[in-house]
Amino acid sequence: MAASKNVIDLTDGNFDKEVLESQVPVLVDFTATWCGPCKMLSPIVEKIADENIGKYKVGKLDIDDAPGVTQRYGIRGVPTVIIFKAGQKAGQHVGVTNKETLLKLLG
Repeated sequence: MAASKNVIDLTDGNFDKEVLESQVPVLVDFTATWCGPCKMLSPIVEKIADENIGKYKVGKLDIDDAPGVTQRYGIRGVPTVIIFKAGQKAGQHVGVTNKETLLKLLG
């Protein structure tokens, strides 16, 4: 699903290890294949991943493929971006946004 090699495909199986145990802030893009606005946000998320290697971790989670994580974080609409720092939810944005807004959340 992820077009950039710097974007991790997240699942119910690897979410805790990749996101909650990460040493760097993690941007998680909750998305779905059928979601038009998600397709608009995707290149922005990939650009952040490509430009910030080592500084942040970036992952995409398909809500249809990972119902456990989706339910755990109460995701009701996509795209939703959640920022995790030290295993805790540190910020959230619902809907399409720009790179600056997402970087500010990561900040």
